[in-house]
Amino acid sequence: MAAPLPKKCVELGFVENSEEFLLRSRFFPSKLGGRPAWLSLESIPTTEQLSCVECMKPTIFLLQVYSPCTLKLETFHRTLFIFVCSNPDCCKTNSNKNLHVFRSQLPRENKFYSSDPSPEIEVQNEVDASLFNKLCVVCGCLGLKTCSKCHNVNYCSKEHQTVHWKSGHKVGCNLSKEADVSTKEVKFDCLFPEMELVTEPENNESEKDCVEKTDEEKMKEYDEFLKKENVSQTCGEMSEAELQKMASKESENDKQLRRFKKRISQEPEQVLRYDKGGEPLWIASDPKPEVIPDCKCGAKRQFEFQVLPHLLSFMNVDKLGASIDWGTLCVYTCSENCSIGNTYSREYIFKQDVV
Repeated sequence: MAAPLPKKCVELGFVENSEEFLLRSRFFPSKLGGRPAWLSLESIPTTEQLSCVECMKPTIFLLQVYSPCTLKLETFHRTLFIFVCSNPDCCKTNSNKNLHVFRSQLPRENKFYSSDPSPEIEVQNEVDASLFNKLCVVCGCLGLKTCSKCHNVNYCSKEHQTVHWKSGHKVGCNLSKEADVSTKEVKFDCLFPEMELVTEPENNESEKDCVEKTDEEKMKEYDEFLKKENVSQTCGEMSEAELQKMASKESENDKQLRRFKKRISQEPEQVLRYDKGGEPLWIASDPKPEVIPDCKCGAKRQFEFQVLPHLLSFMNVDKLGASIDWGTLCVYTCSENCSIGNTYSREYIFKQDVV
């Protein structure tokens, strides 16, 4: 993903199919799904850091956004990674407990990559985090558990060991590492489909918000609201002031949703909006974060990008009666891009839903 434009401009993200090898670490990709293309190839997040707060099981890599910052030497390369729990029961309204976001950054001269762009050719041995860590054969995250029978493969958790066993390792376990095809690049159903994220500037015309309603239109809407039979029965004991407050709140949410839909309708296929230092395009008037936690370095965090609900249509998450869901996911990052060396620093993500 290209760095933000010098002038105030929102970058829109879209998903596209791509050659798989172009989505690996040496190309610094922005992408959805598959295994993470780690930026720093060592000191990657631990299993505990990536566990869902709700169920304590491993979260799954959702997406990464490459967002370099040329203001500092150490942020020549910079990527943000989002992980989500795929269990629908952990996806609770306006709660971020099933989500994690991490920042990684590197100078141009670093121990992992050439300072010059990598040629766009497929190679047999990729430069990736497996050179410095034991990785889970299923999800590509840190895998400190080893198959007790063959000792050829690693896992982040018992859950992913079971996934691998059922996918073919049950047959290949007693074979050599080279003969066990289940240890190679397998597309596991528990991962999201892998696609590239590409960006383009938002059309300035789409920055015009919805036209505000006149006082007459607002009063007419309020009268229609009061005439509804179910409202009259439910709210019969409420005061006029309470009813007006209730109607006003409903109107604000409706107005915000209309504004969101109108802005998105200019480019309905967008799945991400990048506006570092700007403001999110909220899908509802409430709730919004009252306080954004400061970075552990003490600096304020600022809004960087948001993930839109249209991304869900590419993730194969719909199940009978249940699915993970969101209205919008808003990522806030350290405004100072504080020094973190070759480690990964946790950032803040806010989940807003439409109720």
